[in-house]
Amino acid sequence: MEDVSTEPVKLFEPWPLRGITLKNRVMVSPMSLYSSNEGFVDDFHLVHLGRFALGGAGLVMMEATATTRQGRGTDGCNGLWLDAHVPPLRRIVDFLHAQQCMAGIQLGHAGPKGSTQRPWHGAGTLTVDDAAARREMPWDTVSSSAVPVDEHWPTPHMLSEAEIEALVDDYRSAARRARDAGFDVIELHCAHGYLLHSFLSPLLNHRSDAYGGSLENRMRLPLRIFEVVRQEFPDERPIFVRLSAVDGVNVGWSIDDSVVFSRALASLGVDAIACSSGGVKLKKDQVLVSRAPGFQVPFAEQVRKQAKVPSIAVGMILSARQAEDILQNGQADLIALGREMLFNPNWAAQAALELQGTPGWKWWPEQFRWWLERRARQLAPRS
Repeated sequence: MEDVSTEPVKLFEPWPLRGITLKNRVMVSPMSLYSSNEGFVDDFHLVHLGRFALGGAGLVMMEATATTRQGRGTDGCNGLWLDAHVPPLRRIVDFLHAQQCMAGIQLGHAGPKGSTQRPWHGAGTLTVDDAAARREMPWDTVSSSAVPVDEHWPTPHMLSEAEIEALVDDYRSAARRARDAGFDVIELHCAHGYLLHSFLSPLLNHRSDAYGGSLENRMRLPLRIFEVVRQEFPDERPIFVRLSAVDGVNVGWSIDDSVVFSRALASLGVDAIACSSGGVKLKKDQVLVSRAPGFQVPFAEQVRKQAKVPSIAVGMILSARQAEDILQNGQADLIALGREMLFNPNWAAQAALELQGTPGWKWWPEQFRWWLERRARQLAPRS
């Protein structure tokens, strides 16, 4: 294998953030796998996340992790509402660190989308049938307002101001536990129709108090929670925020709102914004265009350029060249991959070979590298 280019490859440049440095610009997105027991991770999660570190990623993000038991999406969602959740998470963090990979965790609360079946059981609301078949008992859900996710879904309880204060404390405690587990990065989940997004979006937030109405009021709770997470998490460790950059087409939360929100977060010390979209039930003509490769990259670019804050591109990023072009064009600072990583956990290491040629072998663990380099020489065309 020969060198592909003498030009620097941005995808494999280190990225210093506060007191840490990501060894490259490849991040594994948080992907819920609904496989924990009462919030506890196990060997499945260790192997699942560990293989991405072996595959060369610079940052591996733990899936959405509930700050309260009520905040789970399904009965199998990860949790960080107990101190006892910390040791098994620490085991995963230690393994990632041993592979020179940074470890992140996404903190969230499912809000009105809680009490649901695992996707392979139907992804609907939990019922007595689920309780009988799998002992998965439905629970009451909460939201910014008493607005159900969709027809035939239960109406969530609108959080009172006293309950909001308790929620802020729950996030503070979860951030402390994330610190104690050794995570390098926290990502605060403010997207996809979950609890914090339900406060941001005017489609879901119908409140008339200090947490509803104007954009300033709707941002109030997510900003408060970001502040307490930032206070609890060490200064040398970065915090990201994932948001739905838009609710849909010319409806609800807009990209302009995202820019305003991102600026407010920047003033509080956010380190990067992960730009996703959607999550609210909409009419057909309001739903975003069908998902094509890189369909959310323009959101990351606009937030980066207008809010003057680093951004993370996510959503149908498939190839090494596509990822490199996004960075070279100044559209984002970090590339996050989800399902493509499930399909190919070695994506980062393979991308290095494609973009860097022979020097790209350094991204493979030495236990694999000597075998694979030897095989590559054996398979190379003979002149």
